[in-house]
Amino acid sequence: MNTGLANFENNVILTGDSYKYSMPVQYPPGTESVFSYIEARAGIWHDAVYNGLQAFIRKYLSRPITKDDIDFAEMIIKAHGEPFYREQWEYILEKHNGYLPLIIKGADEGTPIPIKQVLVTIENTDPKCFWLTTLLETALLRAIWYPTTVATNSFECKKIIQRFLKKTGDENGLLFKLHDFGARGVSSLESAAIGGTAHLINFMGTDNISGILHAMKYYDAEVCGFSIPAMEHSTVTSWGRDKEVEAYRNMLKQFAKPGALLAAVSDSYNIYEACGKLWGEELRQEVIDSGAIVVVRPDSGKPAEVVLKCIQILDSKFGSTVNEKGYKVLNYVRVIQGDGINSFTIEQILETLEKAGYSADNVAFGMGGALLQQVNRDTMGFAMKCSAIKINGEWFDVQKDPITDSGKKSKAGRLVLIRNLRGEYHTVRENSFNDSILKTRYENGDILNMITFNEVRKNASI
Repeated sequence: MNTGLANFENNVILTGDSYKYSMPVQYPPGTESVFSYIEARAGIWHDAVYNGLQAFIRKYLSRPITKDDIDFAEMIIKAHGEPFYREQWEYILEKHNGYLPLIIKGADEGTPIPIKQVLVTIENTDPKCFWLTTLLETALLRAIWYPTTVATNSFECKKIIQRFLKKTGDENGLLFKLHDFGARGVSSLESAAIGGTAHLINFMGTDNISGILHAMKYYDAEVCGFSIPAMEHSTVTSWGRDKEVEAYRNMLKQFAKPGALLAAVSDSYNIYEACGKLWGEELRQEVIDSGAIVVVRPDSGKPAEVVLKCIQILDSKFGSTVNEKGYKVLNYVRVIQGDGINSFTIEQILETLEKAGYSADNVAFGMGGALLQQVNRDTMGFAMKCSAIKINGEWFDVQKDPITDSGKKSKAGRLVLIRNLRGEYHTVRENSFNDSILKTRYENGDILNMITFNEVRKNASI
């Protein structure tokens, strides 16, 4: 295999959209610098839990480009029908030892920042490389919008769950209340890794190992996500319908120990019979004697209706204890709902339980596609726009303002993000008096102000 093809994923020269390669000659004569910013312009959420920049920098910008990278990129781009200005890349190779002459600034990752505020800025540091800022838009914007949208989605779910725990249960269990079930439902392993890490900013439960590895590689995390033994439909149905109870009994035999948690999907046939006759009668004493907590998982039907009915059946068999807040908590068993889960159904389920007198302690959630895949760049209106340009030594504002859509009006000038004494965030023009919270993360090959995953999590705590 061609060496360039084997390594194309790490060749930053080839990360732009096709048309980007024709842009160096499109700027005004005398252009020396292009300044751009990234923001979330819209959406249903107030804040964006910003993250993703450090992983992008460490993956793509920590490695200098090579002559082989240039050779391969030239072959591909020319064959593709676009111009390739080889002398510009050779200049970077010779003048900057292959490191991109850019300065990229960003807020501390994990920080919830109101939408319509600048999250990241980028500009070139060598006047001969003014075209680099725009070339990086494709990869840099993608590196920010996806994990930020996933983390924000997860964060909003966390706020909902915390609200119900505060009212009906124990907030100490919050970090294990939403489990990442999304690894199989995303478009790629890389999406699973990036989105999985974004979710782990808010919670500690996951079945997405790629997300853990991504956090370890790019944010210096320890193992930061955890799971428990769990059944799937094949390990139930392979026993046959007439031996369904034996499948559950085997699960208890293998994993039920004092203090342990194990999950059993129980809707392969009749979820209500499984909760009542099987778990609640035939296996009741075995569950109690094991000292474990068995988490029963319904996986079909209307979530709020099914979860409540399962909890009521389990309550009738195992009993419950009324907590200090006046809500019932099941003895020996819990329920996890992993089908049809999103922020709206989470709230609906918890409201239903509250009205019936049950604590939010009784239920956990697993979210798959709705967590990692059912988002896109428009979910939060992400964009990267040029806001200033330097021509022949003088800076000029640049702004987009389409008459047909005022929501796409962009910001103008060299921008920074500040936070006032009241804790409010504001995007303002850069001057010698403001103190920007955007820190330099990359400058001419140097990776600066790195943040650990523990720090990211702390920034997103509520």
